[in-house]
Amino acid sequence: MRDFHLPGRSAVFAQNGLCATSHPLAAGVAVDILKRGGNAMDAALTGAVLLGICEPQMTGIGGDCFVLFSRPGTGIQALNGSGCAPAAASAEALRAQGLASVPSDRPDAVTIPCAVDAFCRLAESEGRLGLDALLAPGIRYAEEGVPVAPRTGFDWQNSAGTLRGAARRHYLRNGRPLGAGDVFRSPGQAEVLRRIAKHGRDAFYTGEVAEDMVAALTALGGVHTLEDFAAARSFATQVVEGQYNDLGLAEHPPNGQGATALLLLNILKHFDIAGTAPLGAERAHTEAEAAKLAYDARNRFLADPNHTTRLQHMLAPETAAGLAALINPKRALPAAAPRTEAVHKDTVYITVVDKDRMAVSLIYSIFHGFGSGIASEKFGILLQNRGAGFNLAAGHPNELGAGKRPMHTIIPAMLQQDGEVIMPFGVMGGGYQPTGHARLVSNLSDFGMDLQSAIDAPRCFADGGVLKMERGYAAPVLQLLADMGHRIEVPDTPLGGAQAILIHASGVLEGASDPRKDGCALGY
Repeated sequence: MRDFHLPGRSAVFAQNGLCATSHPLAAGVAVDILKRGGNAMDAALTGAVLLGICEPQMTGIGGDCFVLFSRPGTGIQALNGSGCAPAAASAEALRAQGLASVPSDRPDAVTIPCAVDAFCRLAESEGRLGLDALLAPGIRYAEEGVPVAPRTGFDWQNSAGTLRGAARRHYLRNGRPLGAGDVFRSPGQAEVLRRIAKHGRDAFYTGEVAEDMVAALTALGGVHTLEDFAAARSFATQVVEGQYNDLGLAEHPPNGQGATALLLLNILKHFDIAGTAPLGAERAHTEAEAAKLAYDARNRFLADPNHTTRLQHMLAPETAAGLAALINPKRALPAAAPRTEAVHKDTVYITVVDKDRMAVSLIYSIFHGFGSGIASEKFGILLQNRGAGFNLAAGHPNELGAGKRPMHTIIPAMLQQDGEVIMPFGVMGGGYQPTGHARLVSNLSDFGMDLQSAIDAPRCFADGGVLKMERGYAAPVLQLLADMGHRIEVPDTPLGGAQAILIHASGVLEGASDPRKDGCALGY
């Protein structure tokens, strides 16, 4: 239980249904959908679409998504809503230009957005109310406008330099970023959503909307075609799973990085994490060293599902044991090989549980702040730069290639106990996400924290040769870590943002939302 003398927030408890996400308006429309008889999938899709208007620097219909969902007694299902590189994409062509990585602000980094296909598919196969009902709130708010929230305004300012061409007209005001309290409107996106509501996915992937996106890309040298957009398809897949103490953790498989969280926890099993201080140097050091090793494995093995061949090795107990043996409890390892994606923090996450205890864990992103910075001229659709997650090394599993999906950082998750889902959750924050998953699971399992406290607790992250430490760690802890050989940095931007819903054995729902974001948990 938190100290009520100190600033903080309480968890939200409800019996009928609950949503936790990074913006209050999105949580509100999700709960409204539940009250109207929609299920958790209806609510999650409605909220997710609106998040693209509330947090356009983070996500939008020009991006991708991954989704986990479950009903009691039926197991966990997964949908991969990530898009492919165009058919004419070529790593060799970029290498010939002297490039060692895919530039994040060029059409080369734009993979075909697949979230819209995934949303349409899930609304039909899993929802109750129909696509037109689910898109109505997003259409209304895109037309009427959404007041910019404080954290959104902070991120808008930091990422506005990415915007160029038509994107500056659609996402700046008089050439300047919007700030807290300004009202953002997107009539072009409202029109696109209206067309999708009426005609389904083809309204986005064919015809005038697709032509608008392709024109924006080809004008800058992109090799994208209308055929690439028409071919975009989400697909069902199988979760990857692991165990930590008495908790089962289900993650989205490659091309997501969920297996990294499982490997990280498998390594941490070899240490007495519960015997350390939750905000002490020993825990931070062990977690940082385990992360270096787990992320190095990620960079070697994870890629498009058709090109990931070492997943079983990555998740094998003997692999974790061998890596754990490399950790010196008193001294930091050198930083592992550089990660293949640029560091970023731009993603949204929404989770919903309904009265029938259907649970949805959905993550949705355009990758870097404002994605590629490229938007379509007429409709203002910001295009993701997920292709920056590709590798340009010849023969690498994650090498850029025609029709391939890049390694993604976004990962929805679910916790299970005795075979039943007890907590859908996600931790936004780019590369931080596997560490964030492991830290949250450990906070709950090793230290018995309540859900909101587990989310609120200060975080650290071994990232590119630096150990990033949020404010909240004591100065002597930072000094101990520096003495071990860690290069310490306190970042201006906090690490990630989490949302979660705990399903108690009594049937009561407990929702928690990260104060590092603008959002909240709401129930009824």
